[in-house]
Amino acid sequence: MSTITSANAAFALAITNLYPSPQSIQGYAADAMFAVDEADIAEIVMGVDGKMSAGYVYSVTPMTVSIMPDSPSNTVFETWYNTSRAAADVYSGNATIILPGIKRKYTLKNGVLTKGKALPDAKKTLQPREWKITWESVTGEDYNG
Repeated sequence: MSTITSANAAFALAITNLYPSPQSIQGYAADAMFAVDEADIAEIVMGVDGKMSAGYVYSVTPMTVSIMPDSPSNTVFETWYNTSRAAADVYSGNATIILPGIKRKYTLKNGVLTKGKALPDAKKTLQPREWKITWESVTGEDYNG
């Protein structure tokens, strides 16, 4: 029987020249682990004669990773963020996400850290931090692990 649980999901992230060995991301926010935005697939235009034309378009896939302020994975994202700022350069990464409940594996390629919070919001308690990565490609396949 398959399940839709997220509890056993695995997310491993490698960042070129910073973390060449994949780092296991952990300590997710209570109601959000990660989420991807919709990707544009086609450009559609309607001609003045009422005929539609369409064409495939390449697009990026933005992703938000939400982790608790006490997560050890903040170090990975902070190092990525701080190194990019200090070097005034972009560092790319690759990742693998495994979702055993639905028997799927996703390969994320050429990702760039595009947004992040320098520190967590302080309210009644410290709040989860969101880190945004934009991926060149995300590919899914069957997984039997």
